[in-house]
Amino acid sequence: MAKSAVATPSTRPWCLQTPWRPSWSRAATFAFLERWLEAERDQLILWLPVALGIGIGLWFTLPSPDAWRQAVALLVAIGLGALSLGRHGRAARALAIAALTVALGIGLVWWRADRVAAPVLARPVVATFQAKVLAVEPLAARALVRLTLAPVVGASLPPRIRVNLAEADEPAGLAPGAVISIQARLMPPPGAAVPGAYDYARVAWFAGIGATGRGFAPVKVITPGVAGSGLRAGLTRHITAQLPGSGGGIAAALATGDEGSIATDDADAMRRAGLAHLLSVSGLHITAAVAATMLLVTRLLALFPFVALRLRLPLVAGIAGALAAIGYTLLTGSQVPTIRSCVAALLVLLALALGREAMTLRLLAMGALVVLLLWPEALVGPSFQLSFTAIAAIVALHEHPWVMAQVAAREEGRARALARSTASLLVTGLAVELALMPIAVFHFHKAGLYGALANIVAIPLTTFVIMPLEALALFADLAGIGAPLWWLVNVALQALLWIARSVAAAPGAAVALPAMPGAAFGLMIGGGLWLMLWRTRWRALGLAPLAAGALWALTTPPPDLLVTGDGRHLAIRTPAGLALLRDRAGDYTRSMLAENGGVDGEPMLLADQPAARCSRDLCITDVANGATSWRIMATRSAYPVPTEDLSSACANADIVVSERWLPRRCTPRWLRVDRPVLARTGGIAVTLATGKVATVRTPGDRHPWLVAPTIAPARPNYKSWPRRRSSPPRPR
Repeated sequence: MAKSAVATPSTRPWCLQTPWRPSWSRAATFAFLERWLEAERDQLILWLPVALGIGIGLWFTLPSPDAWRQAVALLVAIGLGALSLGRHGRAARALAIAALTVALGIGLVWWRADRVAAPVLARPVVATFQAKVLAVEPLAARALVRLTLAPVVGASLPPRIRVNLAEADEPAGLAPGAVISIQARLMPPPGAAVPGAYDYARVAWFAGIGATGRGFAPVKVITPGVAGSGLRAGLTRHITAQLPGSGGGIAAALATGDEGSIATDDADAMRRAGLAHLLSVSGLHITAAVAATMLLVTRLLALFPFVALRLRLPLVAGIAGALAAIGYTLLTGSQVPTIRSCVAALLVLLALALGREAMTLRLLAMGALVVLLLWPEALVGPSFQLSFTAIAAIVALHEHPWVMAQVAAREEGRARALARSTASLLVTGLAVELALMPIAVFHFHKAGLYGALANIVAIPLTTFVIMPLEALALFADLAGIGAPLWWLVNVALQALLWIARSVAAAPGAAVALPAMPGAAFGLMIGGGLWLMLWRTRWRALGLAPLAAGALWALTTPPPDLLVTGDGRHLAIRTPAGLALLRDRAGDYTRSMLAENGGVDGEPMLLADQPAARCSRDLCITDVANGATSWRIMATRSAYPVPTEDLSSACANADIVVSERWLPRRCTPRWLRVDRPVLARTGGIAVTLATGKVATVRTPGDRHPWLVAPTIAPARPNYKSWPRRRSSPPRPR
């Protein structure tokens, strides 16, 4: 039978075919989202702390209360709209919960900032006052003692201030709880000196510190501190007496969290080698303390059959481990990173007691949620970001099916098992280094290259050798027989320092990069979270923002000109490197300008550069950028320059920088930066190739530490002082 000759749609002439329409529809999109979220339903809870963190980050990013209110209103509207449009769909519920949680994050950190509000010192002053000592922190490596003081009522000072005092000026009886009389030069907490630098004013606001400064001798102790109130300080002194130098400082940091006795060079070597995390009491130290306690309690109780047969030993050991974690946290000063690690350890112990898996991303999310609810400001600090990112990278890596198959226990020889364990440690270290690199570059402007290799040796050495030996030595000191153990501790510590110094001195140990754009950092963090928290194939989409953020950060040119907020210090990029205007800049200023300028090394002096012409009062230099040359002029002293000469020099310069007021006749070709300008902008960073001028402050920024209420002692009334009488004329 012959087939019908009716043309099918595919064989019809094009002019008779039905126009093509996309198969997309809103229903199909929602169906796809429902299927995807159903496959990822176990992972959705992990995004709850992420949404809360996004809200907290928005509060720090948006400039004013009006913007915060508008953001909260918009997010609440999105959440309610999602609920009304899709009451029975997982996608709509997830969107609603996410939007409302982000709004909660904005409100939470806003409430926290208002709750800790305290007046800030209005201006630098030299004041003599009485105060109660709240904390004493020895900084042995710098020969200083850091005091946290609460001035008495009526001192016209902020309720909490921080003062550094020379060790030689420390009086007897100076301890927490003491009441002292002290003279100090105080100043408001400094903000970021240049864009991308450390913002101490923000940190001090949430810590309730309204002034910082330097105390002078003599310091009079009116009421001595309570005896025995300095357990942490006493333990630190005992350890450093047994182990002088940086070895004792590291041992004290492991036991009490006090890093003040570590020499600056050794602390820098630990940072460059990627081992700085060993110095701050965090998850590693809490875990070691809990594990050692549980092992010791289990072994001791197992010696008594009556107890072992009637009690659940793992549960008893877990309770002992929880008590050890809490005690260790209290001993080390109850700092936020330590409390965070303690909370995570308690959650792990609770999971073990309930028969659940000990370390999962859900447990990590719960710990992050607890910390953000209690201290939302911790989100923007490097400690929170580094610790949680490191643990998330480790857990996510070992939850991957291929990795789980590779590290699973199996029957094999010792050599093969050792090689596989070493490879697992190396891969884990590399994953952690890659995950932490964006955070390290964003906050510290440096990225380590050999940290993974160094940590393979340093972490086991610290966890299984140094810390147990130190604990045994402290217990042996109760009987006066700890000297041999302290010798062993010192040998292990010197090995750790040798690793740090060797890695830090290796070529390319640390790569310096300029300040990273905040948007590039956000892209990398968002892409990394997308990769770690999802489980289906759509997780690969996180590679796009991760790569885009990394490319953005790497291609960001370093600034050609950096000016601090007070206008005194200036750094210019020259063909030979970064050059400073003033030769008497302090160590902190020099290192800060070098880091934010993307330079790993000591900056030079501008007056020594061949393109610069400097006198005691002025410095002029030409900076070539491709085919364009820029002339920069800066004042070097507070002495006035004749107006005619200054105006003529300004007319021939593209950029003029000064720490004082410049006359109106000083009109450079492009940019004038003097005291009134810096009062509005703070420190600035100029990139000549793009003409970009980045500032510390942005117009309309109303964050509380920038518009804080101020307080200061009354200025002395010099007119009321008795006038000095001239001596009578001598008789002839």
